[in-house]
Amino acid sequence: MVEKRISCPNCNKLITVKGEPGETKYITCPKCNEKGKFTFKKDYNEDKTKELAIIDVKNLTKKFRDLVAVNNISFSVKKGEIFGFLGPNGAGKTTTIKAILGLIKYDKGFVKINGKDVLKDPKEVKKNVGYLPEKVSFYDKLSALQNLNFYAELKNISKDKCLPLIEEFGLGEYANKKVGQYSKGMRQRLGLARALLGDPNIIFLDEPASGLDPRGVKWIRNKIKQLNKNGVTIFISSHILSEIQAVSTQVGIINKGVLVAQDSVDNLGEKLKIKPKLILKISKIDDKVKKIVKKIKGVDRVEVSENELIVYCELKLRSKVIVAIENAGIDIENINTEQSSLEDVFMKYTEGN
Repeated sequence: MVEKRISCPNCNKLITVKGEPGETKYITCPKCNEKGKFTFKKDYNEDKTKELAIIDVKNLTKKFRDLVAVNNISFSVKKGEIFGFLGPNGAGKTTTIKAILGLIKYDKGFVKINGKDVLKDPKEVKKNVGYLPEKVSFYDKLSALQNLNFYAELKNISKDKCLPLIEEFGLGEYANKKVGQYSKGMRQRLGLARALLGDPNIIFLDEPASGLDPRGVKWIRNKIKQLNKNGVTIFISSHILSEIQAVSTQVGIINKGVLVAQDSVDNLGEKLKIKPKLILKISKIDDKVKKIVKKIKGVDRVEVSENELIVYCELKLRSKVIVAIENAGIDIENINTEQSSLEDVFMKYTEGN
């Protein structure tokens, strides 16, 4: 019997599947009811090899004089994952990314990408890695095509791939326009295209949606999912927690230079005992209804937001809450449930910042 943890393609919930090598299992996601199937590899040893860490960080420490920016952190990212890297401003996110990529020297520990040490074998490592920095920059007086041609030369890659990449990212009609005349969204697209020069199997994205409007944020999210489906492992740092939750299979949270958590959002929520939310839109909200719900054994807390009553409790208490409200003569107009959110988890792990 083989056990495998897979991610739902719709909601990213991690699901444990058991079966024999070569067997196909039909699955229904317990969170969103998405249906699908998973086939176990006949050669399970090959499958286990694919699960080995593609990014391996051990005891990484980086100091700037007396400031310890990154303090002895260790974590790993498996092949095919979307790893969300989070932390408050100044927590050490960008320093960690630059250290992992070998762009700055660290004081202690080691980092391996694709099994190669980033400081001992930097050229070989960079062949298979793409990077979109937080502040993407280009030669503004050159066109998009001229910029990508230049970077292709640096990576010793055929220039023939530059124009198709620009077109893939929706910039075909602006390929010969100077990048200095590009909007923020266009520059981000071009930056992501540059990160994919040479077909890397890992890309690092540092605040990829920074400064973008909702349409641009959605485009970036969909592109990340598409790249991941094509086999690219993605390491993403962002302040937009909802976007990280929408795409990530795993998250790591750094606080004051220390890695305080690494797991799926659901598992972190369970560890912190964060209760799901029952959100009820009701005809009348007053202290009476709040007191009625609070008296139910197992209800963690009750909040009010406009005409919604937000009840933190296990889902098995849902029926008791509904019956109690209806018995009080109050009509329920709508009911929604929400599992642990990344915002809940993030706030718990970074309290005091």
